[in-house]
Amino acid sequence: MQGVFVCEPVAHFNSSIMPGRPLWQVAGKRDRDQEREAQHWIETVIGEKFPAGHLYEDCLRDGILLCRLMNRLSPGIVPKINTSGGDYKMMDNLNQFQKACIKYGVADVDLFQTTDLWDRKNVALVTTTIFAVGRACYRHPEFRGPYLGPRPAEENRREFTEEQLRAGEGLIGLQAGSNKGATQAGLNFGATRKILLGK
Repeated sequence: MQGVFVCEPVAHFNSSIMPGRPLWQVAGKRDRDQEREAQHWIETVIGEKFPAGHLYEDCLRDGILLCRLMNRLSPGIVPKINTSGGDYKMMDNLNQFQKACIKYGVADVDLFQTTDLWDRKNVALVTTTIFAVGRACYRHPEFRGPYLGPRPAEENRREFTEEQLRAGEGLIGLQAGSNKGATQAGLNFGATRKILLGK
């Protein structure tokens, strides 16, 4: 048959990257530049490279590198890293990493769930957690290594006297505009309202 093209079916997902998840659901969430930055930071802090030829999420999946990272940031924060054993032991490493993050000062809302990394459901959230750990380093003056992400804002509490607070009550902020010359003179909308008494 001339002029007829036979196309091979297009795979909707790559089962080695995301088993059971269509690529279009997860591809847009991940930022490869952030993942490279997080990987470089981890490698610099722990002093060892990720295994060559492995995906970013596969290197982090067993939790060993993440636990080593936390022990470099705060020695002894992860008491025992499981380097052998079944899936349960490797998932235990991820749980220990999460507990260490909370002790280190990372907000629990910034933490990924164990299944996000183990099942590769949300690798973007794993990277977000690593960046949260990097930001938490700014709050630890004993840490001298490289930082990851911007410095978090610090509280700048101010005390005002009652006199200062009362002085500010009469002012209109510039965002609201100015009230100089504000009057309703000349504003007429249609006919005036007639009030009839006695009817």
